[in-house]
Amino acid sequence: MERTLLLICTLIFAATVAAQDLPAAPELPWFSKSESAVSQQAAHSTGQELRLDRDRRYSLPDLIYLAEAHSPETREAWQAARQQAATLKVAQSSLYPELDVGFTALTNRNGVLLYNAFVIQQLGIGEVQAKLNYTLFDANGRLNRVREERNLLRAASFAFNEAHRQLLFAVMHAYYLLLDAKGQRVAAEANLTSAQSVSDASQARFDNGLATLPDLSEAKSTAAQANYELQLRLGNERKALGNLAALVTAPPDEPFDVQSIDELTIPTTLSSSGHELIESALQERPDLLRQFSSIEAAKAGVGEARSRYYPSITFTGNLGELRAWGLQSAQPGAYATGQIYDAEVSLNWNVFDGNRRRSQTAQAQAAEKREKESLRALHDRIEAEVWQAFVDADTAFRQRDAATALLRASQDSYNQSLESYKYGVRNIVDVLTAQRQLAAARFEDVASRVAILDGLAEISYRTGTLLHTQETPRP
Repeated sequence: MERTLLLICTLIFAATVAAQDLPAAPELPWFSKSESAVSQQAAHSTGQELRLDRDRRYSLPDLIYLAEAHSPETREAWQAARQQAATLKVAQSSLYPELDVGFTALTNRNGVLLYNAFVIQQLGIGEVQAKLNYTLFDANGRLNRVREERNLLRAASFAFNEAHRQLLFAVMHAYYLLLDAKGQRVAAEANLTSAQSVSDASQARFDNGLATLPDLSEAKSTAAQANYELQLRLGNERKALGNLAALVTAPPDEPFDVQSIDELTIPTTLSSSGHELIESALQERPDLLRQFSSIEAAKAGVGEARSRYYPSITFTGNLGELRAWGLQSAQPGAYATGQIYDAEVSLNWNVFDGNRRRSQTAQAQAAEKREKESLRALHDRIEAEVWQAFVDADTAFRQRDAATALLRASQDSYNQSLESYKYGVRNIVDVLTAQRQLAAARFEDVASRVAILDGLAEISYRTGTLLHTQETPRP
């Protein structure tokens, strides 16, 4: 009865503990002690965040180096490649024989029935033995397994490069977005200054009785709008700065400085045609190369599946040293020693398995065809991506020329309109129109310069040449 009660209490306690990890009802949130424990664990598991130097102006190569040195994505891809390398070594180990060495010690005291009485017999046995197992023939099943794992290792290495390609472009794109945000903020500050100049000129003319109150209100409204746009650009800059900081594993709220767009050299032309870029991408993209390795691994998997149709031949051998001591009733003790061995060659052939091998072969063949179709889809996608990046970059160069001419013309128009307004030749509407055109031209000038840099980075990213051309100095 006591044991029965103890068992019932144990089962009730176990059920209570198990129920604590399940929500009590579907319509309410789930809160439990387990959640609190996990929350506390999460609160104390802070990542290793990078601290940036506030007094330093970081260049793009500096930021790329920091990201590559601390990114968890590249470290994860590296560990995946190392894991696959170990898996390959496991597969290669099957090509070698297995050798086991052991020692057995046995003592026994028992009765042996002799005529109408038991004779007590006591034995002590010690044996040292070496056992050798080796597969002599398996229709290249092990070799195909090694080929499969070797190609999967190659694919993992390309995946590691792909992680770096993704990270490099992410940092470059975030950096150029930050440059754009900083440039837009500077342009917004200049626009506010221009709008304030118009407002001051309008106030002066109003004080002298040369401007109407609606003109003054319109000028002040334009200045207020310019200030509103400046605050918006300031917020965009802070978000872009935090995004870039997160990519280099620094806290997003940590301020730091980068080079401005005025310090960078803006290229003027594209060095390659769209066709040349597509050809380069089909040779350099690590995700495409990884797909080729996956196809080769799938082919080896088909070979391994087919090898199961054939017999396998294995060898097993034992070699040992046996030492024994024995004693029987009314007899003196005896001691003996000698070598023991056995050798066995066996042939195993599975002649029926319920179509398991056929299904395994069909599964491997389907996997190979699937990888080939994935390659075709990836090939088409790469061509489309590279062509789109080429067109975007080519368009950015032409927009840059147009933006430069627009900024120059808008600046001249604004200066002339403001001077003419001060002398009463132009009205406030003309000045405000010129000021708005100048504001838009400033924004377009910054955007066009960043678009060229970002477009060239996009081309390098889509073609895969980013891994070979990017320099990352060690600070």
